[in-house]
Amino acid sequence: MALVTGILAIAAGYAAAFLPGGTPPWAPWLLALGIPIALGAIMILGAARGRRGIGPLKYPFAFVVAVLAIGFCAALALPATESALSRLWVGLPARAAIVIYGVGLLPIIVLPVAYALTFEAQTLSAEDVERVRELARENRARSEGRPS
Repeated sequence: MALVTGILAIAAGYAAAFLPGGTPPWAPWLLALGIPIALGAIMILGAARGRRGIGPLKYPFAFVVAVLAIGFCAALALPATESALSRLWVGLPARAAIVIYGVGLLPIIVLPVAYALTFEAQTLSAEDVERVRELARENRARSEGRPS
């Protein structure tokens, strides 16, 4: 449901750009919230392992979704007053710094560490691989018309 909600928010935000009279002020906010929701849902779908779900990855995933949503919303909420005299944050104007350092770099640091720490628990065991191979053999035999 989250993935559908995120995609619908993104679609509505983009579609609003084609409204007569220009893009309404709410359209970028739909994108700022829809993108993190959709990305979070996709991460969960990719990491879920049956009934066990995503296990300890729920915390880094929640962190990444929150950082993305807060970062995009903060960049939108800041006044558009940048000029050549604006104060720079680590060499960038405030809104660009939030997007580059917050939205761009924090997830790149957090997700690989989270995956590395949970790799053993989240990857397929030898028994899982053998079960998949057995199912593949049965499926192949069934498609060739032989009894399994």
